Amino acid sequence: MTPHTLRVAIIGAGPAGIYAGNILGKAVRDAGGTIGIDLFDTLPAPYGLIRYGVAPDHPRIKGIVTSLHEMLDAGTIRFLGNVGYGTDLGLDDLRAHYHAVIFATGAIRDAKLPIPGTELPGCFGAADFVSWFDGHPDAPRDWPLDAHQVAVIGNGNVALDVARMLAKHADDLLPTDIPENVYSGLAASAVTDVHIFGRRGPAQVKFTPIELRELGAVPDVDVIVYEEDFPRDEASEQFLAASNNQVKVMSRTLNGWLTKEPSGASRRLHLHFLHSPLEVYGTESVEGMRFERTAPDPANPGGVTGIGEILDYPLQAVYRAVGYRGSPLAEVPFDETRGVIPNDGGRVLDPAARPIPGLYATGWIKRGPVGLIGHTKSDALETVTRLVEDLGNGLLPEPVEDDADAILAVLSARGIRFTEWDGWLVLDAHERALGAADGSAADRERVKVVPRDEQVNISRSVELVAS
Repeated sequence: MTPHTLRVAIIGAGPAGIYAGNILGKAVRDAGGTIGIDLFDTLPAPYGLIRYGVAPDHPRIKGIVTSLHEMLDAGTIRFLGNVGYGTDLGLDDLRAHYHAVIFATGAIRDAKLPIPGTELPGCFGAADFVSWFDGHPDAPRDWPLDAHQVAVIGNGNVALDVARMLAKHADDLLPTDIPENVYSGLAASAVTDVHIFGRRGPAQVKFTPIELRELGAVPDVDVIVYEEDFPRDEASEQFLAASNNQVKVMSRTLNGWLTKEPSGASRRLHLHFLHSPLEVYGTESVEGMRFERTAPDPANPGGVTGIGEILDYPLQAVYRAVGYRGSPLAEVPFDETRGVIPNDGGRVLDPAARPIPGLYATGWIKRGPVGLIGHTKSDALETVTRLVEDLGNGLLPEPVEDDADAILAVLSARGIRFTEWDGWLVLDAHERALGAADGSAADRERVKVVPRDEQVNISRSVELVAS
């Protein structure tokens, strides 16, 4: 362990970055060292995916914030928000002030759906819609919800979130933290039917049981499934029998909906399986979508093959929920094919596959957008283990500046209105007060503040009081 304070910058204040900071700080202190960790984020508020990527009607998942709050509130990690990497600070700046940099920027771009017509107006990426309904400060304030028939392409939890938010009545979301502009938009929505399409069969969905069951509990929404989408061949039955308990629970849920009569609800949520997308069609905007029917492939258990049957569905909007991708970072190697920073166990690799001293990655930008939020803990542990090994072996480069507050002077000199942890506590209290003052009958925990400038002004007001 080096005799002076180890200084580390983490780029990205979502779960991956916070877990990495917490694990790293504990590892260094347990070894008798001292450490200073600065956690940067382009957003004024912390928590990343939890605040801006989880559906507002999922308080169970948002409960992870409690543990993340405790980690940041301990005072061993310094949060610096509203600071853009590659714009406000570059790699040279970080190299000059820190021994190591951990990139934890996640994956926020929509993966492409490689079929014709996805450029038509009315065809949207799920990530953009999620950003809108979660009140991301850089998302549009308005969202077009004039379609009656909507398709959601994908069989993962993001697809369920998008479909549920489209089908749900706005008043049923009032107890959540949705911003006022989102409530107003959803209240005026023309949606009556939401269709979720998956290429494979019901036994191969990537949902989780809780999220799937939630669909059946949405008020005034009927869930409709179709007998022809449930293969009863021997290969399919054997695949299901060999599946894990989660798959079997979801299979029972889906089969239960087969026998349930529609209640006559004002909105319907249709689940279609064995549909492979061919194209989105329309002249000036989306008018429908074309699929090829698939069937289980006997030669490939769990796989499907096209059977040549073409189906058209009239639609006025399509949402692509087929995965996320990471975004390139300035001056950092990037694998465009996989959408990640090339790395070996978290050590960032140069084009010749050699570790770049002092650069690390964790979370989705390291391994791709797979796994649940809890998986980021083990992922962060792997990266931190590599960093600590490099520290012990004297492989971390020495920064030019060892003053912990020097980076704050750099930001101030550049006119960056950065936010800090005390400022987040003020913004958090402000949003909770807005929820308490809400005039609806709903018991609202908070109402999100959306505009970036307003978030920054509220967060930085604590400085004015202090001065």
